Parts: sequence; structure tokens; C-alpha cells
Amino acid sequence: MSSSREIRSRTLTGIAAAQGLAAGPAAVWREQAVTIPRGTGRQPATETARLTAARAAARNEIRALRAKVAAEAGQAEAAIFDAHEMFIDDAALLRKAQQAIDRGVNAEAAWADAIEFFASQLEQLPDPTLQARAADVRDVGGRVLDHLVGRGAAGLRLDEPSVVISRDLAPSQIASLPVARVLAFCTAEGGPTSHTAILAKAWGKPAVVGLGTAVLELRDGTAVLVDGTRGEIVIDPDEQTTREFSQRRGAAERQAATERGAAGDPAITRDHRRVEVVANIGAVEEAAVALQHGAEGIGLLRTEFLYLSRRTAPTEDEHLAAYEAILRVMASRPVIARTMDIGGDKPAPYLDLPKEANPFLGWRAIRISLQRPELFAVQLRALLRASPGHDLRIMFPMIASIDELRAAKAELERARRAVTSAGHPVAARLQVGMMVEVPSAAVLADQFARETDFFSIGTNDLTQYTMAADRTNERVAHLGDACHPAVLRQIGSVVQAAHRVGPWVGVCGELAGDPDAVPLLLGLDLDELSMAPAAIPAVKAIIRRWSGAGAKRLVAKALDLDSASAVRNLVRATAPA
Repeated sequence: MSSSREIRSRTLTGIAAAQGLAAGPAAVWREQAVTIPRGTGRQPATETARLTAARAAARNEIRALRAKVAAEAGQAEAAIFDAHEMFIDDAALLRKAQQAIDRGVNAEAAWADAIEFFASQLEQLPDPTLQARAADVRDVGGRVLDHLVGRGAAGLRLDEPSVVISRDLAPSQIASLPVARVLAFCTAEGGPTSHTAILAKAWGKPAVVGLGTAVLELRDGTAVLVDGTRGEIVIDPDEQTTREFSQRRGAAERQAATERGAAGDPAITRDHRRVEVVANIGAVEEAAVALQHGAEGIGLLRTEFLYLSRRTAPTEDEHLAAYEAILRVMASRPVIARTMDIGGDKPAPYLDLPKEANPFLGWRAIRISLQRPELFAVQLRALLRASPGHDLRIMFPMIASIDELRAAKAELERARRAVTSAGHPVAARLQVGMMVEVPSAAVLADQFARETDFFSIGTNDLTQYTMAADRTNERVAHLGDACHPAVLRQIGSVVQAAHRVGPWVGVCGELAGDPDAVPLLLGLDLDELSMAPAAIPAVKAIIRRWSGAGAKRLVAKALDLDSASAVRNLVRATAPA
């Protein structure tokens, strides 16, 4: 491996992307430049055939990586690769490359130039979400190029368990790693919602991102301590630091084991208040995983998995089969199915979604459903058919106005009439709720509460809309902390408005599984917390350590602070032993 200037006994601070502690040798993923042969006068038919073969080989690799991530992390995380496969077959990209080939340019140069052209175009767009797609385009392009030049896919060999260090990591790079030998991820770039953060959480690996270029100067084998909770790493630590870290890690591991042992018990505060702790899932097979981690139900079934991994819309029977399979696993436990939340950063090619300057503010979620009622009706009918004998609840995403909520409920009623007219039974009582993720819904929560059975607060979107900080843009990642008092105050007002009228309120965003946030949400009187299954044991344990009264006192102080960091420091200083 190439050597570089050594860094000794130094702490680097970045962004906490995935919690946990890890210690081990650094394995640095160094970028490898590829020399692209350039020639003219080639036979177009031959070069086209070479490009087609390289694309087919790359497509097979992407599908294999998708299957690997789906098995190891889950369908929601594996959906990252759906966009990668679409890039390989993008008509405009292929047309650009083919035009060069027809002029006699070799396939390598034609493909590389087309990839760079489109990646550069994406980087110049004003929307950070689309800018971020440039890295995905280059990732896919490089995979095809590897086949054209006869080079094996770039990778990182891990001969022993190691801390992976990189400038940034594309999904295919992460997926190619032997997960069992990865101790933690540390990147120079990236934000809390980067691919590295998402997959690290899914795999249960600590991760610190945004560490800056200094981390790339490490030598392979350098001892590194990684604190994914604090967002810092210690390079080449001394004996005392190593010993103290080892003690912290040992205590954390013992605590985690205890928490896993009690995961099936209810989450009851010291003063006997019970909080329902449920799971977010995005695939049929994840329902059983949720139960294994102590979930008391499903607080968010992301039904997008039925839409995103295909080139045609799912049929009613396909919907029905998936919902029935999940409900069978959950038996009498509650299951909240969110109707299709596609658009934004979740494309579906058969819907012909327009390219938008601000896709998170555009045509997505309930807006698509209401303007494509035939598509919406298929999902609603399937949900209603699956409901008898189960506690199935239906939730509408991204509701911004009362008119939207009423229109969605009207579509549900039409679907109910259609199902019963066809002779299918429907559950006599079926709760209907909405996501609170748009500030207008939070401000008018008292009005929405009169027309719903429950609210589920989507803190990821509520935070990005409140702070005007795109959650996919690493440059404004520091603004996207849902522990900010501006977000917490909105959550509190939503809960108060709902409880005055009658609906119960849950949280299904990342905040629900954040250890710092749990006592705050407890103090804000949330009725339900829904999170990634792996977070459930620890969250239940935190709830048991607090009293509801103590959490309320904490919240009263937190809401008067002026930053998310101040709130987090308060929680950590106040946490009961």
C-alpha cells in the first residue's frame, strides 16, 4: 500500500452518522485513476457491442449487490441500487455515447465522456438532491468502464477486521465490502443522510463522516478509536486513552446485551407511564426482524418497496399478497401502512415523474396519489381487503392542507365501496391518520386533528422544511438536527393540539430512535415511537430509566435553548444514572 504522512495521537471531529464504538487498524480506500484509451476510426458495430456487453455485466453486478444489501441490511437500503440500474439504461446517456461511437470513437472514451457530461450537468443544477446524483452516475459509469478496459472492480481488501477510511463511499463500494470485517466507517466527506450513514446504521456499524481530508493521510494499519455517538475519532491513541475507551466499549456492550434481553418487555417509565415502541419497516421479511427486536407493532410500513424495484406499477393482487404476509407475522399487533410516498428522492420510472428543480417541494407522495387516482385506488383496495382480522391502519403522507386530507379520505371511501360491492369483507373499524411533516400541518394541527384518528410526525422532512436545509445536502447538514428547539416546539404544539381533540400522536422519523431525543419525546407526551428495529432495545431501556415528570422538566428547559447542540448537551448532562 502507498505510504503518506503519519498522524499521531490526534482527535478528529466530524459528524456522528451511526452510533457505536469501535477500535482497530485503519484500512484506507485510496482512489485509483483509470487510464482511458482513446482512438478513432473504430468499427461502430464492434464498439456498440462491447459497450452493450459491459453494461450487461455491470447490470448483473448491481443486481447481485442489491440482493446482498437486501439480505444483510433490508429492502429500503437496497433500493439505492434501483437508481443505479436505471442509469445504465438511461436513454439520453446511451444516445450521447452512441453518437460518439458512430463518429468512430472507441467505446471506453465514448462512455466516459457521456458519463462525465451528465454528471457535470447534475452538479450544476441548483437542487442539492440532484447534485448528489452525480456521484451515483460516476459510480455506475466507473463500473461499466472497468469492464470495458478489462480492469477488475476497484475494491478494498480487508485481511483483518478494520476501520474503513475513505474520501466518501458509493453504495456499490460499501456493498462490496465483507461486512463481518468492517469495524466502522470514517469518511472525509458526507453528511448524516449519506449512503455511508444509511448503510452503516442498517449494518449496525459505527460511522463518522465529514472528518475532512486530514483523515486520508492515515497509513494503513494505524490504530484508530471510533466514537460514532460523539462524532469523533482518535488516531494512534496512547495507552491510557485506549484503556479508557476499551472500558467504555465494554460497558456499552454489556449494556446492549442487557437491553436486548429485555427488548420484549414493555417500555414503562419510573412513574408508570407506558409508551408504545414500534418499528419502521420497508419489506415483508423485515416484519419478523422487528418482532425479534421487541417491536410492539409496525409504526411505519413504507409501501414504496412495492413500487420502486420494478418497471411497471404493482397490481392489486401483488399489493394484497405483501400486506397479508406482513399482517400474518404481526398477528393482532398494530400495523400502520403509509400510502405510496414516491417522488423526491424515490423515482419510479413508469410514472414518468418530471425533473424538478426542487423535488422535495414538488410532485410527490399524496400529491401524486390524488392526481393519479387509478393508481391510488389499487393500493387502497388492497389495504382494505387485507384488513379483516387485523389491526391495520392507513396513513397518508405529506399532507399540507385540509383539502388534501379530505380528498384522500374520499378516495378511501370510494375504495371501500368498491371492495364491499365486489363481495370482499373489510374491517369494521379501521384507523385513518396522516403524517405531520409539512410545517403547515404542524401549525394547523388542531384543524387536522378533528378529521383524523392519529398523527405520525415525520421528523426527517419536518426538520428539513422547518430549517430550509435539504437533508441530502452535506453542506447544510449542521442545520438538519431535529433536536433543534424550533422543531421540538412544533412537535410539542402538535401533540397538545391532538390530545385536546382526541387523536394519539407518534413519531416515525429518525428522531424516534435517537438516544438524546427519546427523553425529549417522552417529555413532549408522545404516545408512540417508531424506529429502525435495531434501535428498539436501547430506546425501551432509556424510557425505563426516566420518569415522565423528569422528562417534562427536561423539555421545559430544552425549549428555551437556542440550538440543537445545546439541547443535546442538556440531555446528556441530565440523564439519570
